[in-house]
Amino acid sequence: MAYLELKNVHKNFGNVKAVNDFTLDIDKGSLVSFLGPSGCGKTTTLRMIAGFEQPDEGSILLDKEDITRISPNQRDIGMVFQAYALFPNMTVRQNIAFGLKMKKTSKDEVEKRVDEVLDMVRLKGTAKRYPHQLSGGQQQRIALARALAVRPRVLLLDEPLSALDAEVRVALRGEIRRIQSELAITTVYVTHDQEEALSISDKVVVMENGIIQQVGTPQDIYRAPQTRFVATFIGTANQFFGKTTGKASVQCEILEINCGKLVDFKEGQEVVVLVRPETIHVSSTPPDKNSGNSIQGVVETITFHGAVTRLGVNVHQQRVVADITVASTEPITLNQNIWLSFKPEACKVMALDE
Repeated sequence: MAYLELKNVHKNFGNVKAVNDFTLDIDKGSLVSFLGPSGCGKTTTLRMIAGFEQPDEGSILLDKEDITRISPNQRDIGMVFQAYALFPNMTVRQNIAFGLKMKKTSKDEVEKRVDEVLDMVRLKGTAKRYPHQLSGGQQQRIALARALAVRPRVLLLDEPLSALDAEVRVALRGEIRRIQSELAITTVYVTHDQEEALSISDKVVVMENGIIQQVGTPQDIYRAPQTRFVATFIGTANQFFGKTTGKASVQCEILEINCGKLVDFKEGQEVVVLVRPETIHVSSTPPDKNSGNSIQGVVETITFHGAVTRLGVNVHQQRVVADITVASTEPITLNQNIWLSFKPEACKVMALDE
């Protein structure tokens, strides 16, 4: 059953529609990410949940209570900002205790809760330090501890890791997920980083121009995108433009692609065929006839990504990317002629207006 509900929420800034008819149910104890490019409305939506912005239309319910017009300090919601927002003249302990003191919590309870959250974020030894004496990752953990100390009904995180370097980001997002799972606290997480969203979320809400494009599990979002925007924004997808021919093929400029059944398309309809790089098989010799679709090209770029190497291949002046692993592929070199092949089931066909 939904714990946090947004119903037909709209927000305009002048002539700009920042959030347009946003409707979403969030289950209690789940972590939901709002994912999209800059300016898509994700932070504005988060600020409306927090009470820092008022929707022009629609309503926001928390545990069946309408909080749309309630002031932020009455919502019992914790928020962690991108810029930490710690008080520089207060110690770590004083920063965490601040919200509890504002709620007139007893001194003994304040001390107990501060110790609990410091232990939770694994920074018990920093209690007497000041924010400037901590690393960026430590400061963000303290900001998280401060938000959790008041035991909010909902935790909001607004791009909390974007100011940190890559290694710290990966470690800290794992810590956030661990803590969220331990507390079973309903959490909304805003990010423009697809890897971040896919790695820690129960559900992902993909947004563009203030509109929800798709809601689903990370697996659903990646494997079964419902729009072309989602397919290209989440991960990488090769795009082959063409027209449907018959009941199973799309005639593109560089090849005719067997896509399996095309039951939802008319003959001659303009479509795009999307193929993920990891579904493409690479070989230095022509593949056998059972390999599905195949085409020859020249390797223009080789980019090493650890376990995976990404090839940029020139196929009749169109760039096609394919991912290979050392274990599964023979050595590939720049300017080498190679064959790319992919099965019909690797194709996702979409109408051009999607």
